[in-house]
Amino acid sequence: MRGIGGNVYICSPFRGFPAGPGKDGAVAQSVEQWTENPCVGGSIPPHTTGSPGRFAGAFNFKKLIFDQKTEINFLQKVAKITTFRKISLLGDSKQPRNAENWVNDLLARGKYAFALYQFRADFGEQSDTANKYALKRLVDKEKIISIHKGYYLVIPPQYRSKGILPPSLFLDAFMKELDRSYYLALLNAAAYHGASHQQPQEFFVVTGFPVLRPMQKKGLKVNYISKKEIPETLLDTRKTEAGYLKISNPALTATDLIQYAKRVGGINRVATVLAELAESIKVDAFDVNLLNHVPITALQRLGYLLDKVIDNQPLANALYMALLKTNATLFRIPLKASAPGKGFAADERWKVIVNTEIEIDL
Repeated sequence: MRGIGGNVYICSPFRGFPAGPGKDGAVAQSVEQWTENPCVGGSIPPHTTGSPGRFAGAFNFKKLIFDQKTEINFLQKVAKITTFRKISLLGDSKQPRNAENWVNDLLARGKYAFALYQFRADFGEQSDTANKYALKRLVDKEKIISIHKGYYLVIPPQYRSKGILPPSLFLDAFMKELDRSYYLALLNAAAYHGASHQQPQEFFVVTGFPVLRPMQKKGLKVNYISKKEIPETLLDTRKTEAGYLKISNPALTATDLIQYAKRVGGINRVATVLAELAESIKVDAFDVNLLNHVPITALQRLGYLLDKVIDNQPLANALYMALLKTNATLFRIPLKASAPGKGFAADERWKVIVNTEIEIDL
């Protein structure tokens, strides 16, 4: 394929656009070749993209007369169609006639979310404006809701009154779409481990950088905490109705609660949750993976609470021995980080300045 003097020459289906078995992708390959350099072979392997058989017959011409602008638009459209075929959510199944049937079909397949480019893939014959209005009608009917630019949740009938899904149904797929590691943390993770006395009013998700803005939709608030490293070895995976969900294991949950105490209501609330959560923490949980990831100050406060407040000696002793094995240096720190430490006594074992009185509300 090559443009000469305003003309576009296209090979016959038997040479330029093979239509036989195993020849899918010739359209995308030829378009890519021509648009980048007509004298160099395309870099897209023919087998990596699908091209409908109807394209082969459409190009059974020796010569097409286009002006330069028309031929560029034409070639871009062909490449767009062949690319969209790879990202369709419905695969090779029969495409629904309208957007509402499309989202209903997603629900029938156990999918609760989709990205805008995936919607466009299955409605590639429609203009962007038509697709925009089709999605707006579904939003107005409260059948979908946007939670991020270009990303939508599908609301099944049982959640229609709330207008939003619980994060357990969409968080994992959403983070995969953003290509981010993550885990559900703090009070939400504690509830999964049996510490459900303190019901969380908002959700906390730990992920990497750059920082994500909090999401607040229909009374649901999701806060994001950014860490430089997500410790995959310290995460548990739970099965959900929509797939899987990553949460911090009990020991990581405990240290995160202490490290981010201000985010969940303060050290007193943390101690109350920890009293229940401690039942799920095993004595061998304080291994090198945890100690290398968690700040020493959080481990000191955790040790003090386990030892002096909750009176769980097996866990307190296990943590203290783990700190000794790693030759960790303990400096004096206040129990309540936001309060002054002067004038208060310090616990000699954990080097924690007891600058607040802990009251457990069970």
